[in-house]
Amino acid sequence: MRHWLIKSEPEVWSWDKQVAAGAKGTPWDGVRNHAAKLNLMAMKKGDQAFFYHSNEGKAVVGVAEVVREAYPDPATPGEPWVLVDFKALRPFPTPVTLVAIKAEPKLAEMALVKLSRLSVQPVTEAEWKLVCEMGGYKG
Repeated sequence: MRHWLIKSEPEVWSWDKQVAAGAKGTPWDGVRNHAAKLNLMAMKKGDQAFFYHSNEGKAVVGVAEVVREAYPDPATPGEPWVLVDFKALRPFPTPVTLVAIKAEPKLAEMALVKLSRLSVQPVTEAEWKLVCEMGGYKG
């Protein structure tokens, strides 16, 4: 299993909306960056992702799971964009803020720090474990 981080502005799609979508999940749409698209295409069913609120809050707030691998985005026929379906697993007991992540030297190379604008990012196993520990998440 690989790990990821997916970003959403809470006023557009929040953790609460993701939870409300239920076990069937919902498509992760609106990705129009080729690097992010390649990350979506690399995801496999069962992979887990940090759900990150961007702009407002700037924190990892929960964990979502891939329930359907990449498929063509019907909103962009003939274009190379894809969707991946996610379901919410569990919220973080304590959200892990961007400030806290940047303050942790062991996370200095994390994509969230280095490639802050990328909306879909890989997360290493070590980063995953540390962020989960910081947020009191036992997955």
